[in-house]
Amino acid sequence: MENGGNIKVARRATQAIFLVCGLALSSWAPMVPFAKERLELNDANLGMLLLLFGFGAIVMMPVSGILSHRFGTRIVILISGLLAAFVLPLLLLMPDIWSMAVSLFIFGAAVGTVDVAMNSQGVAVEHGYGKPIMSSLHGLFSVGGLCGSLGLGFLIKLGLPPLAAALTISLLLIVLLIIKFYQLLNKESEKQQLGVKKKEVGSPRTGRFSWISGGVLFLGAACFAVFMSEGAMLDWSAVFLTENRKVDPEIAGIGYASFSITMAAMRLLGDKLVSRLSGKTVVIGGGLIATAGIVLAVFSPYLATTLLGFALLGIGAANIVPVFFSEGSRLHKVPASIAIPAISTMGYAGQLAGPALLGFIAFRFSLSYALLFIGLLIFLVAIGYAFRSTSKNTADNKS
Repeated sequence: MENGGNIKVARRATQAIFLVCGLALSSWAPMVPFAKERLELNDANLGMLLLLFGFGAIVMMPVSGILSHRFGTRIVILISGLLAAFVLPLLLLMPDIWSMAVSLFIFGAAVGTVDVAMNSQGVAVEHGYGKPIMSSLHGLFSVGGLCGSLGLGFLIKLGLPPLAAALTISLLLIVLLIIKFYQLLNKESEKQQLGVKKKEVGSPRTGRFSWISGGVLFLGAACFAVFMSEGAMLDWSAVFLTENRKVDPEIAGIGYASFSITMAAMRLLGDKLVSRLSGKTVVIGGGLIATAGIVLAVFSPYLATTLLGFALLGIGAANIVPVFFSEGSRLHKVPASIAIPAISTMGYAGQLAGPALLGFIAFRFSLSYALLFIGLLIFLVAIGYAFRSTSKNTADNKS
């Protein structure tokens, strides 16, 4: 049944797509040891392969915006989502490092394309819905991430071969994509929802460099910093616990679990927080809480308070990016179809390239200094957003 603009139906469909993207992305994580063993990879070769996954995502994010603007986001979501679902089981079958590299690049490109398109669909639905929904959408992405990382391993524990488990996840993704496709906003409905405030924002820019504006650059840089904190927790929290808190490697993943669970929970509650407190309060307050969490984790000598610090980082950082994506859809003279891909690309670059930068800082100084650098960046995001909001309000009052 064609969805011409039923916002409530489109919201539920968009929630499912965020869940699908998180599920697809995180299902790769339990496959990594199998791929490493099958292809007899050393850590350096595996690192290069993982870099190709991220490179594929970064390359396709700007392209996703162009395709979404031309064909509508739901077509882009369907095709790229199906591609990711088809490639996922192949990651357990590739016979050599070269075919694996190509497959990972394609998988990363597909996931990156879905990510930008679903965020664009989300902001269109949010405009029509009339109240914040981006935080809960990102919360479902986080839930999908937890389900994917645990679900595939659970299926293997039940006795399924890894390939059969991957095929099960892939089939689930395909079914959800096909069922939800017609419930998403079509191209005309997206334009209608995003055009509601057209008179307020003025004539939108068009052209190759229309994304270059102060608002896009600020939001993109801020997302870079926040996404870097997510990458830091994923890649460095276990190392920090083993080296600085003498935690056994077998349970060192508890640091990332403390962070990711609180982040998922806060994102599911985030829409109500933004409605009650305003996006400005959520960003500034969240940034200060996240900064305090990092400081606590670094300077506290106890495991319990270190984990509390990681949890506070998840609580504080959870809803900053969703607020920024919502604001990116309302920027003056920059269409959402241009702003969202640009902000997404800069943000995810922080998640992919940030951990390498932290590694350099940790090598040159210490891992504690690297984590404190993350805290400093998030603190600057909070202060910068407070200053930006004040300046914007002053300019609006004068106009």
